[in-house]
This record gives sequence, structure tokens and C-alpha cells, in this order.
Amino acid sequence: MTTIATSQLGTHEGYRPLTGFLDILRSEFLKLCSVRSTFWTLTVAVVANVGLGAVTAAVLAGRLSASEKATADGVRLALAGIHLSQIAFGVLGVLVITSEYGTGMIRATLSAVPQRRTVLAAKAIVFASTALVVGTVSSFGAYFAFQAALPAGDSLKSTLADPGVPRAVFGGGLYLAMLGLLGLGLGAVIRVSAGAIATLFGLLFVPPILLAMLPHSWQNTVGPYVPMQAGEQIYVAVSHEASALAPWTGFGVFTLYATVALVLGLFLINRRDV
Repeated sequence: MTTIATSQLGTHEGYRPLTGFLDILRSEFLKLCSVRSTFWTLTVAVVANVGLGAVTAAVLAGRLSASEKATADGVRLALAGIHLSQIAFGVLGVLVITSEYGTGMIRATLSAVPQRRTVLAAKAIVFASTALVVGTVSSFGAYFAFQAALPAGDSLKSTLADPGVPRAVFGGGLYLAMLGLLGLGLGAVIRVSAGAIATLFGLLFVPPILLAMLPHSWQNTVGPYVPMQAGEQIYVAVSHEASALAPWTGFGVFTLYATVALVLGLFLINRRDV
């Protein structure tokens, strides 16, 4: 099927494969922006982040005791919306690649750019850049919305000058972008939207459930290295768990999961028929 499609396209007057990497990046960016689902998915993610940040402040400010506020991580509370927005980023990452397989558009893409690994690399760069910008903006928006909704003088208030706060707020965007790349990698491996989405959220949500059934010592040993627990350390300003990984160490482990998925996708994309 790929050979036929390529040879037919090659006979059309004016047909020229994309050879420059910047042209390929521009093409992938236009494809990402031209799909309405991209706009709505990212809009939902931003609204979830910022809206839940404000709601969390309004609800918790009057319900937490002084001792509870003293031990609470205000930044993590401000970024509570990440637990919802991560679904949107993960699904979008999967759809960046699987939607083309589902519609058959991947044949046209690979006809224009026969270097399959270059296509996947361009998709990853374009998506990661977009997700990082949107995720970071939404994280800072959630943080400022949380601070604005708190009563004056509340002990949960903080500033970007406080230790760990800038890294944690920016880390929210890093986490969402890397989660989306994990979804993209799984999408490249599985190539079916439903299967890739199910696998992604299985990796995120099933391990914590299974760990809860294990002895406490096992939870402390294995728990910090499961994907979501490792990744979320990057947007934690104050850690109260002795077994938790350091922020950048945890994010490094999470990045490794995404890297393995992307590398496997790069390996398989040249070994399969379209």
C-alpha cells in the first residue's frame, strides 16, 4: 500500500518530498494547529488547572486547621488541577500520531517524508514545545489564581521568591509535557488510539492501586519509581514523604519512561508496513 501510494504521488507534476527538517517541523505544527481537537483539549486543560486552583483555595482556606496548613504544600494544592489536565495532555499526545493511522493520512505523510523516524522526531519536537508552553502557562495561571483566592494573611500564601516554588510551578508544565510525550511514544508503538490511551492511563493509575495491596516496606521501596509518583515530585515544593525521590531525580525517572516509549516507537516505525 505504501509503495503504490508513493509511486502514484511521485507521478503528479509538482510533487516534491519535504527534505528540510524545518519544513517538516512547520508541516507538523500546521497539522497540530489545524485540528480543532487540539484547541479544545488544551483549552480544557488550562481551564481545569486554573479553575481548580482557585476553587481549591476558596474551599480549603476555611476548612484546614492552623496545624494542617502548617504542614500543607501550598504549591501542590494550587496545582491540584494537574490531576485532570494530565488526562487532556496524555490523550492529545496519543492522538498526535494515532489519528493519522486511524484515518490513513499517515500514508500521505510518509509519502511526503519517506524518512519515518524523522517524521516521528518532528512530531515529538512540535508536540513537546506546544505542550511545554501551554502546560507552563496553565501552571503559573493556577498558582496565581490560588494565591489570589486565598484570604489576606493566610498561611498557605507564598511567593515565587520562596525556596522550591519556582521549580515546582514550572515543574507542572514539565510534567504535563513529558506525560504527553509518553502518550505519543505509546501511540507510535501501538498505533491504535483506544489501546494507546488505555495503556497510558493504565501505567499511571494502576500501579498505585496495586501498591496499596503490598506490604508497607514494598510500597516505600517500589512506590517512588512508578511513573506518576516519580513524575509528580517535580511540582512538589515541600516533600513530607521520606521515601519520595528528590524532585529532579523523580522527573528523571519519569523522563526515562517516556524515552523508552519514544525509542521503541522509533525502532518499530521502520519495521512495520503502514
